[in-house]
Order: sequence, then C-alpha cells, then structure tokens
Amino acid sequence: MVLFIHKYSGGMVLDSGIVISLSYFTSTATTIYSQHLVQGSMEPLIDLKCPGILLFLVGISGNFYHHYLLSKLREKDEKSYKIPRGGLFHQVICPHYLFEILAFIGVSFMSQTLYYFSFTIGTALYLLGRSYATRKWYLSKFESFPREIKALLKICMTLETYICCLLSFHNGLIHSNEFLFSHIV
Repeated sequence: MVLFIHKYSGGMVLDSGIVISLSYFTSTATTIYSQHLVQGSMEPLIDLKCPGILLFLVGISGNFYHHYLLSKLREKDEKSYKIPRGGLFHQVICPHYLFEILAFIGVSFMSQTLYYFSFTIGTALYLLGRSYATRKWYLSKFESFPREIKALLKICMTLETYICCLLSFHNGLIHSNEFLFSHIV
C-alpha cells in the first residue's frame, strides 16, 4: 500500500524492499501453518474474532489515511522534508505505525495463537523503535518541531502515572520508568 501512495524524497533500496517483502511472506506463511496446526484443538474460552475484525479494520483504515496524508506533504518534484500535519500527527510522530500495530493486534485476536501474539509484540517493539528514531530525527532537523509530540502513543503519559503508582509499591523503579515514558514514548 505504501509504495502506491508515497512520494519518496529518494529511492527505495531494492535490498530493503526484498527483506521487508520476505518478512511479510514468511510471517503470513507461518501464520497459516500455525492455524493449520491448531485445527482440532480446544477452542479458546473467549472468541475474539469480532473484536479482532473491528481492530483490524480500524488499524488498516487509520494506517492508510495517515500514509495518504504523508503522500500529500510534497508537490510532484519536491524533495524537501516537512513536518506532517493533520490526522493524529499533532499527537504522535508516526500515527501510521500506531494504526499498523492496531491492525496486527486485530489479527492476533482473530488467530488467537501464541505465534501471532508473539509476532505482534515483536512488530510493536520494532515500530516503537522506528518511531523513536523518527522523532529523534525530526527534533534534530527542525527547530520548530513541537517537543510535546511523542514517538508513538501520547496516552502513555497517562499510563505512566498509573504504572508508576503500581511500581512505587514494589521495587522503587519509578525513576527508570519515568525516563522511559517521558523520553521514549
């Protein structure tokens, strides 16, 4: 989808495209195989297919919408970088990653296999890292970049308070978690 709507400032390296395509192909084949392996097993106690479909549709729609907004940043032959506007770009630097994660969570709910839940966690961590690097890049390139825009999920600031309260009763790890939520997310 991204290749059809983006206007890249440079070319996409063929090696990267091949690795990404193979990754998606391998994960799809493994997902299908893991679904085959669990056929005949006991059904999960809670059926998450309907919420999974809803999350997937919201995720894929939000992902497409934010990629569309990114594609409209540049004119036809323009190569300069710009700060994205519209959608959730005023909240997080990579809302398309956030929605991609929602889509993966939706598929996890539909498949309800350990493999796909593990794959979703790995994908979410990967996209969090990419989002953090993107935010760091924007901060280095644009003096006017708003510092309150977080890497992936601004709601984590509210979650920070909740988690810190829980952790304060246990290990005294609040300082490391405050760093995590205020600097990375």
